[in-house]
Amino acid sequence: MLDLGQLQHLVVLTGAGISAESGVPTFRGHGGLWRHYRPQELATPGAFGRDPKLVWEWYDWRRGLIGECQPNPAHHTLADMEARLPGFTLITQNVDGLHHLAGNRRVLELHGNIWRMRCTREGTQQVDRTVPLPQLPPRCANCGALLRPDVVWFGETLPADVLEAALAAAAACDIMLVVGTSAVVQPAASLPLVAKQNGALLVEVNPQPTPLSDYVDLSLRQPAAQALPEWWASWQEQRDSRADRDPDG
Repeated sequence: MLDLGQLQHLVVLTGAGISAESGVPTFRGHGGLWRHYRPQELATPGAFGRDPKLVWEWYDWRRGLIGECQPNPAHHTLADMEARLPGFTLITQNVDGLHHLAGNRRVLELHGNIWRMRCTREGTQQVDRTVPLPQLPPRCANCGALLRPDVVWFGETLPADVLEAALAAAAACDIMLVVGTSAVVQPAASLPLVAKQNGALLVEVNPQPTPLSDYVDLSLRQPAAQALPEWWASWQEQRDSRADRDPDG
């Protein structure tokens, strides 16, 4: 167990692994096939421009699968961390919205949210968890323009404000937990290194080693639903023990 001392700023970066434990498909490999298309063929601005109905059929199918999934103990642990730590920031590469369902509110969604739609004309956003959608492709109730999933597609850049906030949080944290991410997708994969360069401790939660593993201070080679609740309970015990020894400090 790392000696976390007086932890002030905790940042958590989550990837597909934490959601896979809730049954969310990764939409890659054997479990990711839909008709005869690959995600790289549908999750692009070009595909949406050519055939928005086809793209929305795929997203409507995805939303149906994700809508049946519930947050697991790892998600609930992160919600508890946020409730107890004022300096907590959650950064996620996932678009499934499970962190919000678990109770997290301070969430930086690097790749957007599949339950959010954005007007292609006005840029306005709305959350709609209806499954299935009654109209494909959906249209903006205000101006009639097409709505698109508010997610980052292949060939698009991440939202500048979200990435800036994530980089700032990584640079300022005392410790970063990297949970269920392959550590290969940029720019998210660089965030732990930013934290490390600024003196943070790195904890990796992943059953499998990743390119980040050689740089971390602690590797928890367990599924997140098991490792995170145990780690969090151990930290709270350490904090309570410290408080008992130094009630004024």
